[in-house]
Amino acid sequence: MGRACRATLCALALTIAASVHAAPIVPEAGLSERTLAYIQRAWGTLTRSATECASYPSGPHQRRRVLYLPKDLRMPTAVRELQARCHVTVLRLPARIAELGSVQPAALPRQGLLYLPHPYVVPGGFFNEMFGWDSYFIELGLLADHHAALARGIVDNFLFEVRHYGAVLNANGTFSLTRSQPPFLGEMIRTLLADPAAFPNPAAATVWLRHAYPLAVKDYSTWERPEQLAGRTGLARYFDYGGPQPAIELRTATYYRGVIRFLLAHPAQNRGYLVRSPLHPSAPEAARLAQVSCDMRASRVCAQAWYGGYRLTGKFYRGDRAMRESGFDTTFRFGPYSGSTIDYAPVGLNSLLYRYALDLAAFARRLGNSAAAGRWAAAAAARKRAINTYLWNPRLGQYTDYDFVTHKRSYYAFITTFYPLWAGAASRAQARAVRDNLPLFERRGGLQTSDYASGAQWDAPFGWAPTNWLAVAGLEAYGYRAAARRIAGKFVATVDRGFAHDGTIREKYNMATGSAQVRITAGYTENEIGFGWTNGVYVKMWQLLHARAGAH
Repeated sequence: MGRACRATLCALALTIAASVHAAPIVPEAGLSERTLAYIQRAWGTLTRSATECASYPSGPHQRRRVLYLPKDLRMPTAVRELQARCHVTVLRLPARIAELGSVQPAALPRQGLLYLPHPYVVPGGFFNEMFGWDSYFIELGLLADHHAALARGIVDNFLFEVRHYGAVLNANGTFSLTRSQPPFLGEMIRTLLADPAAFPNPAAATVWLRHAYPLAVKDYSTWERPEQLAGRTGLARYFDYGGPQPAIELRTATYYRGVIRFLLAHPAQNRGYLVRSPLHPSAPEAARLAQVSCDMRASRVCAQAWYGGYRLTGKFYRGDRAMRESGFDTTFRFGPYSGSTIDYAPVGLNSLLYRYALDLAAFARRLGNSAAAGRWAAAAAARKRAINTYLWNPRLGQYTDYDFVTHKRSYYAFITTFYPLWAGAASRAQARAVRDNLPLFERRGGLQTSDYASGAQWDAPFGWAPTNWLAVAGLEAYGYRAAARRIAGKFVATVDRGFAHDGTIREKYNMATGSAQVRITAGYTENEIGFGWTNGVYVKMWQLLHARAGAH
């Protein structure tokens, strides 16, 4: 949307935040103890395995009880037994996968789960797969709660994905064969290596790293493919290799019809996302729409995605798929419903890749490969220069995304401005400026995702565990301990209040009210129960608060 914060609105935000700071919320010990006990039980509840019946839907969704094996993998005994025991259909992928997009999900006879060799933790709610960036925050919680074997199995599953499915996937479902997710594999490896319980001894950890390192290098290379480059900026973008078609995991066109309705009601926000079309086009018209919109012959959802005489353009569908790779599904920061995601070099992604390169440099040094370590350090330095050139906005004192197509900075305040602090890419002056902008995001319950209430779940007033944790960890790393502890206390208290209210932990919260009461009007409206990354972040924030309290 790219609009500057108006002075009156900024002043109002500062006033609200100042009043919130005057009365910081401190978690109640009794509530926290009950929440922690629930989380410790929940790890088992949320654990799945590709060879257990519970990982496959039952009832009306039994037709989706399908497991795919890699083309070149010998069938494990447990998978052979699964077919009879759980009535699961086991199929093989049609080809060996070297990179994302080698196999198109739409070309498979049925959609299903992708095999992984080790147990894993799912987010919760209707999410029944191992998800990409969710798993980093789940790993943090598992290690903090002394489940090192389960955490190691999850990391090994991601290495298996890189080897057999081309990269770390959005999730281990066939719908993800064309896209990844925010790249945390390097950090997951580093975090695992730092836990003494994960390996019998340092020598065993190094042996494991020799296997993991080349696969991490391969995963990083995904972000260096031409399609993932943000023009000539030296930065990366999100991209899905499924082409200009609706996301295959959506089984109805309800979401896309909502997008069309919004654009018709807000024509000023239409970035060329609409194309005129009859509901039932003729064969020549359908052929034309396959070029400028999507192919109705290949997708029932495409055929249904019509409202008021319009369909969505192929550009929107490409951006929509890329938005799903970003994990922020959805926000309006890359246009309405983030339909222009492919046009942007995002702060978050490039901060993660900076940290990834540093991790790979450290792994190479540990393995005695000084030349590779030097190359990775140089790659990190080059990305840092590009981040400072395109993503640092000195006028705002924030990191903001860059539209490399129009060559314009975004003025959309978003919580990923804290990512460079977590990654260690910010200077002291930059970190201080970002810290000074906390009032744009800080509310009663913690940090909201943006300063714009679009109605979407990744915008104001909603806040999420992963982004709150990265902000807290980044502030802590630069010495802003009071701010980090204040925000951690607010978020922990918000989760505690929600748990006390209905005995659940949710995927997102209302930061304005400090509660789990969310009302979303654009995109996905549910607030799922579980919830893996909220559990992990809660444990880490509780430990941070406990450690600080003990230090004083």
